[in-house]
Amino acid sequence: MILFLSTGALHAEQKTILALGDSLTAGYGLPREQGFVPQLANWIGQQGVDVKLINAGVSGSTTAGGLSRVAWSLSGDVDAMIVALGGNDYLRGIDPKTSRDNLDRILAKGQEAGIPMLLVGIIAGGNFGADYQTAFNRMYVDLAAKYNIPLYADFFKGLKDAAKTQSGMAKYMQGDGIHPNPAGLAEIVPSIGPVVLALVQAEN
Repeated sequence: MILFLSTGALHAEQKTILALGDSLTAGYGLPREQGFVPQLANWIGQQGVDVKLINAGVSGSTTAGGLSRVAWSLSGDVDAMIVALGGNDYLRGIDPKTSRDNLDRILAKGQEAGIPMLLVGIIAGGNFGADYQTAFNRMYVDLAAKYNIPLYADFFKGLKDAAKTQSGMAKYMQGDGIHPNPAGLAEIVPSIGPVVLALVQAEN
């Protein structure tokens, strides 16, 4: 686990945010300083907020993997949690009921810890059929409502908005077509940043 500390207002109380995720959170394929967590930490720091983001992203992690490590990840001094999991479940065609149950149990751990949470989703395509697609995408909406927490429905929203078309996404993605490159993250971070900032400011 790697810690990234933003440069923020030193007079303010520093907040510690756990980012529980997979390779998208971990910064797969990128230099350490160009990954999602350090870019997000830098963005928040530029807003004058002192925050420490804990990179609890593990490449290849499914929701089951996140569930297996959430308890000890929350064992330290954590003020809030971002949960960004599900992409690998989708890529593997795991039953959305299983993914939903794992996410439910992860969020329950955060609720037990009494911390604000942000759920970050992935938008499933029709690879496994319409029923799978509907169930997968719906689980994020339902769980955010169950725990009364904010939902950022699509990790790639900022990138998609910049690309405008499916073909336009190529310049923002790594060669595998799955992970964003630094230019892609430069679009993703300012889009999700205000939502994370609100999470930080909601913690009392």
